[in-house]
Amino acid sequence: MASWVLSECGLRPLPRIYTRPSSGIASLTPNTSRISLFQSDPLRVKSIGSRERKRGIKVSAPLKLQSVGEEEEREGERVNGVDGGETGGEFDPGLPPPFKLADVRAAIPKHCWVKDPWRSMSYVVRDVAVVFGLAAGAAYLNNWVVWPLYWAAQGTMFWALFVLGHDCGHGSFSNHHKLNSVVGHLLHSSILVPYHGWRISHRTHHQNHGHVENDESWHPLSEKIYKSLDTVTRKLRFTLPFPMLAYPIYLWSRSPGKTGSHYNPNSDLFVPKERKDVITSTVCWSTMAALLVGLAFVMGPFQFAQTLHHSLLGFLSMWLDLVTYLHHHGHEDKLPWYRGEEWSYLRGGLTTLDRDYGWINNIHHDIGTHVIHHLFPQIPHYHLIEATEAAKPVLGKYYREPKKSWPLPFHLLGSLIRSMKQDHYVSDTGDVVYYQTDPRLYGSPKAE
Repeated sequence: MASWVLSECGLRPLPRIYTRPSSGIASLTPNTSRISLFQSDPLRVKSIGSRERKRGIKVSAPLKLQSVGEEEEREGERVNGVDGGETGGEFDPGLPPPFKLADVRAAIPKHCWVKDPWRSMSYVVRDVAVVFGLAAGAAYLNNWVVWPLYWAAQGTMFWALFVLGHDCGHGSFSNHHKLNSVVGHLLHSSILVPYHGWRISHRTHHQNHGHVENDESWHPLSEKIYKSLDTVTRKLRFTLPFPMLAYPIYLWSRSPGKTGSHYNPNSDLFVPKERKDVITSTVCWSTMAALLVGLAFVMGPFQFAQTLHHSLLGFLSMWLDLVTYLHHHGHEDKLPWYRGEEWSYLRGGLTTLDRDYGWINNIHHDIGTHVIHHLFPQIPHYHLIEATEAAKPVLGKYYREPKKSWPLPFHLLGSLIRSMKQDHYVSDTGDVVYYQTDPRLYGSPKAE
């Protein structure tokens, strides 16, 4: 039941490409050439060759990914006669946009694509210093007024380390693969995240953003799946704080309706050539877990829980699930989800949301500037704000300005609560669908 209760989040370069099988649904044929929106410019991808894999797999990856040239040609055809995505004077976010991916890219200054490894490393040094400083300060003061504040602050800093490791996975940390891999492993292993396993599944998320079935993290439940859940499971799935504690379970068993584990090299998430990477990350994770167990014996379980456990498993997990969820759900207007021929990389990316986190923006490396990040994940985080401002004139109403935050983003709790009460499932049919509400879930007398 827990796998239905808890959805999750995740991150890495984009996965392998899958073409539609000639028959059946169990065997998908992957592409021999792999596209990574993390390590390369998606606009430079010209074409995709393919060959059949001889074994059946159940990876929830895209059945087909167009090359960017095909993507732009199809988008150009679809928007003929559409004035800015508006009909009858009213904006319809479900219509194809009147611009192409190349138009958005061309609006972004060239220097925004430049990665500076020294600058990236400076953020790592800054965040690690703050982590040790917070731990030393809390241990020195050692009182029950300080500890809850410490858990919140330290959990937030662990989340900041996660974001830097996330940049390593995308290749936006630097142009050096080995540096990205070493730093990514050190950062993610220290907070008990399997770097390569997560990187691969996050790649799938980026490559399938906005797709009902193929998206990897916090994708909608179909109406059929939703109605198959028992009442208790439904309540837990949409009752806070339970969904915000989902991330560890996601790493172990993925999202509802999907199989595999981020720790298992033989999981459906991975192809054979990736197994060595997954084993490396799982060994690093296991080593860190063993070190923490030893530290718990040295410090004592009570002191260990105060210093590390609550921050790691509580506040870090909450940040991961909160941010991932709100970047794809909870807008005041109903936003579309796609499947079939209606889905495209551009249209899926335009359903993502920017969020303002107030003082936290700088701490967690402007991860709230999420739309441009999803479209072009190779842009370093320190250029995302400028890139977003430059792209806004092209995006027009397809960009949704985030609500301005107070110093701390308490306003986002309202968006989260509203979404949990309204965004329950999407129709089993149709290629452009919107969230529907089960009025019975929270005691409404009306039937569905």
